[in-house]
Amino acid sequence: MVQQHLSRAVRFCRNNNRWLRTIRPSCVLLLDEKLNRRLFGFPLHLNNFESERASSPWPWIHARIGRQREYAMKQGQKLWTREELILAVNLYCKLPFGRLHYRNPLIAELANLIGRTPSSVALKLVNFASLDPSLKERGIKGAQNASKLDKEIWNEFYENWSDLSFESEKQLAIKSNSSIEKMNSIDENELPQDGKTREQLVKVRVNQSFFRKAILAAYNNTCCITGIQRPELLIAGHIKPWALDEKNRLNPRNGIAINALHDKAYESGLISISPDYKIKISSELKKLNNQNGIFDYFVKYEDKEIILPDRFLPDKEFLQYHYYERFKQ
Repeated sequence: MVQQHLSRAVRFCRNNNRWLRTIRPSCVLLLDEKLNRRLFGFPLHLNNFESERASSPWPWIHARIGRQREYAMKQGQKLWTREELILAVNLYCKLPFGRLHYRNPLIAELANLIGRTPSSVALKLVNFASLDPSLKERGIKGAQNASKLDKEIWNEFYENWSDLSFESEKQLAIKSNSSIEKMNSIDENELPQDGKTREQLVKVRVNQSFFRKAILAAYNNTCCITGIQRPELLIAGHIKPWALDEKNRLNPRNGIAINALHDKAYESGLISISPDYKIKISSELKKLNNQNGIFDYFVKYEDKEIILPDRFLPDKEFLQYHYYERFKQ
């Protein structure tokens, strides 16, 4: 009976071009939760098979999956380490959401550095997508196969962006046999020779570089107001100012991709973004509507919705702060 249902699963997946993983020819692990429930009445997830086994109406299938996992581990399959997962989150933050696939050269590069296949790295990045709260808000679930350690590392990042971003960049430099300064295009001639001052300065610059890459990737190198798609003209702006919220300085949900002119206006409170993502223009600028450029560069954007990112949606708490505390309405 088990073999009959597994054969049915294989035929169904082939006929419908669905993604599956074969551990051995006789034991198929499906990665699509809805499909699993449709075929078996419960999800077959390798990472969670112990908890699901207890509630499964077919415990012998889970027992077989358990044996196959033990077999796979004996054949040399590696569990992900903390360091590898930190590097994976680092890359997840830097890649546009639509490029989380094994053919991406950056995914292949990381896979080579940590001794894994591009497919396994791509799958891990999609697993992290299932933990991203901004994606959940938009109804995007991700792969739903995140392990306990995946969740722990993800939460570490979310609770401490500053330290984990820097740690991940250091790990990346070590794996790449390079220095963290070279990896982040920092001119060492501008740095003190040694000491805590140098270390602090390097950390600030590395983290600023990480924040910029994460924000531009989330917005696909697009200004959230004008739609300009030239990275050299864009700034990773902070919603809540850098100086006022140390904990969220590196939080991508405290950032927007914005051109330099509108970034300055945003910092000055001449424009804002409401909690429902609408562009607001201050009364001070509206009074100057007859001046050259004011309408074209500012007033015409009034009440238009910003171009939303694919992930790291701006946190409404930060938007509320700017709109009610800094905006010159």
